[in-house]
Amino acid sequence: MTGAPPAPPSGHAVGDPVVLDGHSLTCAEVVAVAHRGARVVLADEVAPRLARDRAVVDDVVDRQVPAYGLTTGLGSRSSYALPRSELDEFSVRTLRGRADAVGDPLPVPVVRATVLARINGIAGGGSGVRPEIPALLVAMLNARVHPVIPGIGSIGASDLCQTAHAGLVVIGEGRAEFLGEELDGGTALRRAGLAPVRLGPKDGHVLCSASPLAAGQGALVLHEAAVVLTLAQAVTALTFEGFRANTGPLDARVLRLRPAPGQARAADGLLALLSGGDLTAPGHARRVQDPVSLRCAAQVHGALYAALDFADAALDPELNGCGDNPVVLTGPDAIVSSGNFHTPALALALDTLALALAQTAAISAERMRRLLNPAVSGLPANLSPYGPERSGFAPLAKTAQALVAEVRALSAPVCTDPRHGADAVEDDSTNAALGARRLATTLVRMRQLLAVEAVAAAQAVDLAAPAALGRGPALLHRAIREVVPPLDDDRPCGVDVDRVSRDVLGSDVVRSALRALAEGTA
Repeated sequence: MTGAPPAPPSGHAVGDPVVLDGHSLTCAEVVAVAHRGARVVLADEVAPRLARDRAVVDDVVDRQVPAYGLTTGLGSRSSYALPRSELDEFSVRTLRGRADAVGDPLPVPVVRATVLARINGIAGGGSGVRPEIPALLVAMLNARVHPVIPGIGSIGASDLCQTAHAGLVVIGEGRAEFLGEELDGGTALRRAGLAPVRLGPKDGHVLCSASPLAAGQGALVLHEAAVVLTLAQAVTALTFEGFRANTGPLDARVLRLRPAPGQARAADGLLALLSGGDLTAPGHARRVQDPVSLRCAAQVHGALYAALDFADAALDPELNGCGDNPVVLTGPDAIVSSGNFHTPALALALDTLALALAQTAAISAERMRRLLNPAVSGLPANLSPYGPERSGFAPLAKTAQALVAEVRALSAPVCTDPRHGADAVEDDSTNAALGARRLATTLVRMRQLLAVEAVAAAQAVDLAAPAALGRGPALLHRAIREVVPPLDDDRPCGVDVDRVSRDVLGSDVVRSALRALAEGTA
């Protein structure tokens, strides 16, 4: 596992603890805990809620009422009644028997997001777990004891085979990272001044139940996807300036004639970024009608806004709901079988987001290619000041296309994969965790692709030399020129792209400033 990288802007004030009440956790707070190490505390109302639910569990055990995973076995063994004397050990066996994930460990921020999501799911009630368990999970986050969780193992019908690895650390087993060293779970807890807990009935199942990996990593990728969309808007605005694009298609009167989801928001953001320049004034566009990759940027980015809205609505119940099975209620029939662990809406939303990102990637590469074509752009061939006698940025178009190909390959839906059954009982799954994990890679490739376009667009602006840039393009152009000089004679440009991806599009300062300009809050 690697340490947490610099955080994207999260909207969570530095130093403020994240208070978990089970109902109000946000993506920004997940980012603050996962990337910035924000402290976590349980809300005051959580402890009484957990104690009340646990009393229901104890009563069911005492009365020997049949209850799935509590007084009976799990999955295909749900008809098997467990002897009272075996219930505690059954919780331990539940963890040991399901810690079956494989592959490289998840990055530390993803582990922190996963543990946080599970704590919050417990905090809202319904799990019936002993209160000591979420208290230890909170202490582990705050002490930076990070369970080592292999990267592959969830099929989206709970994240059982991965979260069980975290559960093992809770009982002093498994593996954990502490202060940069991988240790056995018991040693890691001890060095952090913590002690494992003893499991009672149902506790083992709670520790590996629900879908906290899909929810936690889902929150991280949704937050980053929103940032990438802002970057796509800003890079597009910079291309508009270099191309001297026609901004007529962004006119609100045009968009109202066919109000597709998100397009007005995207157009408003582009116009806000371009404000302060001369491109939006009448007569400054070079062409009556631009290529689709420029003319329809608001429609494509609008679809990405809509996909993000869909994903946000699907994610919130996973972050702020009870994904346990069974769930603990008050009153008669207090422990009830549940399907709340299943995540089809989230899986579908993550797939939709991947497809929307692929559309955004495609037009980014095409805009870059239009800038290279003098017949379309009105600029020197390949954006070289020497014209066609130099390669200029032409070879970089191949890199752009390679990035698009990877983004497109990563956009293949995963929620439609064939289903796997456990003795004809567990016969459906969603692959939500996979959907979130592949988006993490997609977003890295998206930022690299936008860096390719940004490098070319900055050169186009230098060559076009408009009298007045919009505030967004001016900010982005300055930031690029601080790390990459204009292209004169041919030189390796891949290093320039990496530098812009890392130091400009990955900069918290640049991201925050562009977002403020796009939202009109600067």
